[in-house]
Amino acid sequence: MAKKSMKLQNPFVLAEYVSPDYFCDRTEETEELIANLQNGRNTTLISPRRIGKTGLIRNAFYRIRQLEKDAICIYIDIFSTKNQHDFVQLLGTALAQYVLSYEQQALRRLLQFFGSWRPVFSADPVTGMPTVSVSVETSQTEITLKTIFDYLKQSRHHIYIAIDEFQQITYYPETGTEALLRSYMQFAPNVHFIFSGSKQHLMAQIFNSPDRPFYQSTVGMGLYPLHEEIYYDFAHRFFEAKKGRLSKDIFHAIYTQFDGVTANIQQILNRLYEQSKTIDNEQQVTEAIQHIINRSSMQYEGLLLFLTDNQLSLLKAIAKTDCVKSPQAGEFIRQYELPSASSVKTALTVLVDKDLVYHNADGYTIYDHFFALWLKQLI
Repeated sequence: MAKKSMKLQNPFVLAEYVSPDYFCDRTEETEELIANLQNGRNTTLISPRRIGKTGLIRNAFYRIRQLEKDAICIYIDIFSTKNQHDFVQLLGTALAQYVLSYEQQALRRLLQFFGSWRPVFSADPVTGMPTVSVSVETSQTEITLKTIFDYLKQSRHHIYIAIDEFQQITYYPETGTEALLRSYMQFAPNVHFIFSGSKQHLMAQIFNSPDRPFYQSTVGMGLYPLHEEIYYDFAHRFFEAKKGRLSKDIFHAIYTQFDGVTANIQQILNRLYEQSKTIDNEQQVTEAIQHIINRSSMQYEGLLLFLTDNQLSLLKAIAKTDCVKSPQAGEFIRQYELPSASSVKTALTVLVDKDLVYHNADGYTIYDHFFALWLKQLI
């Protein structure tokens, strides 16, 4: 069931999707995603983290539940999973939680269907709403996954499942996860999927390699930063609603400095909205950014503890230059007194894999803009 719209004290949402009222644009992308799902086209959605993949998926699901009252929409983020067992347990819990929110009698039937599941009931610490998680025996992982699809297939509903950070399955120790999922999906015509991911090279390997099970099984979608004018109009109307103003020049400066990355800009706007009705000078923005950096400093310090000296030296060098086209170039290595090109290559691979550094058409840059600013302050 779709969430009821609510009025928020601060409209610049930082976490959970609320409603279209607090979701900026993505009209075309939302329509395309809905059309894909409703017409049986599984979709691969690829973009860097923090651009807004999750919000887009949630918005599409919100709309689908309005269009199809009995549609089942399930979202899972598998970034933290380490193996098939984690994946199956997470999917099973998401399914059980959906059924619980729909009807307790239906949950009892679900648990009867999955005789090996051990449910744990609790209350959400924030909302107080009932929650359920399920435990699956490791030895029952594959048979449980098959049973989940059997259960979904017998449903009379259209079922839409979004699996976020899908590239995580490439790290699983089991080699057959892709083939297993693909084989079950082929025989579940009422179940439609979104596979979203932030690591383009891994997602490309999964869906574009002829020797992989998911080859040409989905349609692709890319996601790019929100258009600046549209984002400004969206943000400005909230300041106008409280008889204030957001300077267009100030917004442009924020948008440019943070490369249009939605999550980062939302954090700044959230802080600015809290602090003042009218935002018209750079000092307000500077103070908001510094507050965010200070709040995150302990987390950033913790990140550095897991880096080697070479990795940290390279990370600081990239922070100094904002974006580096060729980190292994001799001039860059000499300028920042880095070790050999081979050592830089090794360190760079780790930093990219840890999502600390992102590679795009312009070069290598620090993934988290606030982290980059914090690093600059250390230097």
